[in-house]
Amino acid sequence: MRFNIYGQFQLEVRRENDSWEVYRLDPKKRRNEDELLIPPTLQTEEVGTFLDDIYHELSGHGQDVRMLS
Repeated sequence: MRFNIYGQFQLEVRRENDSWEVYRLDPKKRRNEDELLIPPTLQTEEVGTFLDDIYHELSGHGQDVRMLS
């Protein structure tokens, strides 16, 4: 899954075995976001809400965390 975080950056979140792996997507580069730990018990449909809770300080008026297709 890919998420646009308030129009500031994008994250790719993938399920690997029993845990979530998170990567920050920069132009021509993808790097592991080691400091962001998503609880392994979190369901797929809850990831966007979790990211919104973590990064809400970055939001501006009318901005949101959106899943990208």
